[in-house]
Amino acid sequence: MPSRKPRSLGSLIAGFKMAVTKRINVLRDTPSVPIWQRNYYEHIIRNQVALHKIRKYVQINLQSWNCDQLHPDNPSKW
Repeated sequence: MPSRKPRSLGSLIAGFKMAVTKRINVLRDTPSVPIWQRNYYEHIIRNQVALHKIRKYVQINLQSWNCDQLHPDNPSKW
């Protein structure tokens, strides 16, 4: 894993994700099981235009989630 600058936003997010992952795995009794989506990255929203585009993207994805191949109720194509 690449090193992160201490006290940076990246370090904060990495620490948060690590703590959440550990807590979820303790609650579910599933040690070392990944929690976060693969190939996901954080994105800083810098203006209203970017915010609007991201909101639209989320709404469209929510509407199509039931048909998504990664939805737990759908047979996987992988």
